[in-house]
Amino acid sequence: MAASPLRIAPPERLRQPLAVPQRLLLGPGPSNVPPRILAAGGQQLLGPMHPETLQIMDEIKAGIQYAFQTHNPLTLAISGTGHCAMEAALLNLAEQGDAVLVAVNGIWGERAADIAGRLGANVHKVLKPPGEYFTLWDIEEGLVRHKPLVLFITHGESSTGVLQPLEGLGELCHRHGCLLLVDSVASLGGAPILMDQQEIDILYSGSQKVLSAPPGSAPISFSERAREKMLRRKTKPPSFYLDMGWLANYWGCDGKPRMYHHTAPINSFFSLREGLAMLAELGLESSWERHQANCAYLCKGLQDLGLELFVKEEARLPTITTVKVPEGYDWKEITAFVMNKHAIEIAGGLGPSAGKVLRIGLMGYNSTRANVDRVLRALRDALQHCRQSRL
Repeated sequence: MAASPLRIAPPERLRQPLAVPQRLLLGPGPSNVPPRILAAGGQQLLGPMHPETLQIMDEIKAGIQYAFQTHNPLTLAISGTGHCAMEAALLNLAEQGDAVLVAVNGIWGERAADIAGRLGANVHKVLKPPGEYFTLWDIEEGLVRHKPLVLFITHGESSTGVLQPLEGLGELCHRHGCLLLVDSVASLGGAPILMDQQEIDILYSGSQKVLSAPPGSAPISFSERAREKMLRRKTKPPSFYLDMGWLANYWGCDGKPRMYHHTAPINSFFSLREGLAMLAELGLESSWERHQANCAYLCKGLQDLGLELFVKEEARLPTITTVKVPEGYDWKEITAFVMNKHAIEIAGGLGPSAGKVLRIGLMGYNSTRANVDRVLRALRDALQHCRQSRL
């Protein structure tokens, strides 16, 4: 028998069964996936152009229009995470030399500015310290000074726990000839957002937070004003995969016969469809109320433990609560203790909030009073047992 040409043996670890620990995910996302959505994602595959697949995509589109509260025909789900939707929004709008204004009060503004800069846009920033939100006056000052094509702002800043008010922002942007692009990855379904009524031009989100589906598909929608801007581009979008002209056709948004663009993550679409269905069955207003009530219950419990909340009450994001790291404690020890002893994930800060806060998420399937009680017990235990450091 001839000698084998193989020089690399099968990995020994892959000979063992897959082992996934059971954890309660109360960090900034993803959320635990309910059995109904797990079952949907475990269905057998269909082809990307099968009529049943296209029907499910149509149902997803209708679900996104409900969740976003929009009639926009150009509404679909990107085959990728919320980061992918952020990039898709910016690269389809901005061209070399366009002015882009980014509201930065956490990591997502920083990421948007980075992406816009890579596209060759002239990036300008409006800055606020972590934990604060922007007023209309803050934004108008930037609009007057820089005359941007588009303003990027984060509705739910998950790195700091801030909920950004949106009332009047769309009208303000349009008065200055600017499009409004909003990130709602951490807020959709957990706090009110009304795309058409608030005159938002581009809105995107993610599947893995309040929708409680696995990460990998990202709802996005474009107003007619934004669509017309894309049609006036002088150059093609720099990504074929995220080219909204192709994606609009694949999703049946342009009135033309659908054509193959890419092999979509079909099972992710099954899961997203069920996540949107569960939101529709519960109702947006009921979902907003539940998230607000559980957030308030958590905040009271944290204060009863002697912890200080990071964000003022009027600006708190109902889905992700930030609390200051208590003096003398190492946040890494607290999160590790809660994970190792109680099998609960909570997180430290991210970007500008790193080392300053703990982040506790109550999103979708995980937003329950029972989960609040569990995480408060775990934190009480951690504060009693974690070694205090001289920081």
